[in-house]
Amino acid sequence: MVRKVIKQSHKRMKLAFIGGGVMGEAIIRGLLQREVLPPQDIVVSDVLKDRLSYLKDKYRVRVTSSNKEAIKGGEIAVLAIKPQTLSEVALDLKGSFAPAQTLLSIVAGATIATLVAGFKHPAVVRVMPNTPAQIGEGISVWTATPEVSAAAQEASRSILSALGEEIYVPEEKFLDMATALSASGPAYVFLIIEALTDSGVHMGFSRDVAQRLVIRTLTGSANLVERTGKHPAELKNMVTSPGGTTAEGLLALESGGLRATLIRAVLAAYEKAKLLGGGKDR
Repeated sequence: MVRKVIKQSHKRMKLAFIGGGVMGEAIIRGLLQREVLPPQDIVVSDVLKDRLSYLKDKYRVRVTSSNKEAIKGGEIAVLAIKPQTLSEVALDLKGSFAPAQTLLSIVAGATIATLVAGFKHPAVVRVMPNTPAQIGEGISVWTATPEVSAAAQEASRSILSALGEEIYVPEEKFLDMATALSASGPAYVFLIIEALTDSGVHMGFSRDVAQRLVIRTLTGSANLVERTGKHPAELKNMVTSPGGTTAEGLLALESGGLRATLIRAVLAAYEKAKLLGGGKDR
């Protein structure tokens, strides 16, 4: 279905990648694995020659050290660079995009206003992916300026599907919320995994066994919520017997303020995201 959308909308759409790092490679790998595009319709530019050689050898995509050369003929240019290099890349490409081209940015913290002004191009899709996107298990939240055509939006949706799931939002302010919840969220989960694993080691499990138990418990529980559609509280109550071990453990968590601490963590990250983005009500 994804392949059909792109072929109907673009008739051999060509993609340019400005930056061939981890996330750029994740998108390329997903697109090729899903046979959305053939490798010859993808061109990647990067400052590292070794990285370009790696991508060319592994994925058979076209490569170049010139950003301007990369975007020639590409209907969508995926901006997958580090935030600290944004100014330099924008200066290099400012005014180089054709009116029909779309700039799709996965650069953390780079607002639409910054991108439009920096590249002197109004058709921008801004995306907030998360770390599990590296293995095709991520979720990306995105929005687009009015200048992005319906066809380009559908193509962008298909591109982001290579990273996992995607959610379109009508306003950019929701990307700050996604930054705090889904983009920063994996770090919270990793901390929980680490803490639960440490508890297993403290009781006497080997670290390998403890971590395996924790990971399967977390992934299985998440899948149970998704597949049953039941509220997490309902599923929690199904596990909790009166006067039992789970009830005792939950009491300790509530006494320690776990629920409130997690909420405060997300809200703190949200305030930081708004601050870094330069405004409260974008």
